[in-house]
Amino acid sequence: MRETLNDWRERIRGRPVLNNVWRLAVFSVGVTVLAAGVAMLVLPGPGWAAIFVGFAILATEFAWAQRALTSAKQTASKAKEKALDPQVRRRNQLLAICAGVVLAVAIVAYLQAFGVNLPWKV
Repeated sequence: MRETLNDWRERIRGRPVLNNVWRLAVFSVGVTVLAAGVAMLVLPGPGWAAIFVGFAILATEFAWAQRALTSAKQTASKAKEKALDPQVRRRNQLLAICAGVVLAVAIVAYLQAFGVNLPWKV
């Protein structure tokens, strides 16, 4: 099956007009998925996953997208290694606990200062 797909793609590359149409279609689909991923960074949805899928689609035909995808993979790998480092993990847990305590103290202080007057209760 793999050989037939490669043969099919080579036949498309042999025809300049068909090759340009194919590359335009891949570009359109890849950019659409990429734009949806960027939108999902602020909207509900798997934003980063869609961005990586969009770059993977573009990387099938474009060298610049392949370089960007390779760079993103290397950056993600470094971030994973850093996150799994026991010292960094312990520091991050300590920072999260401190932030939670500060937030809890702020909520308690607010409630003591202003009380619990819900806007829908008259």
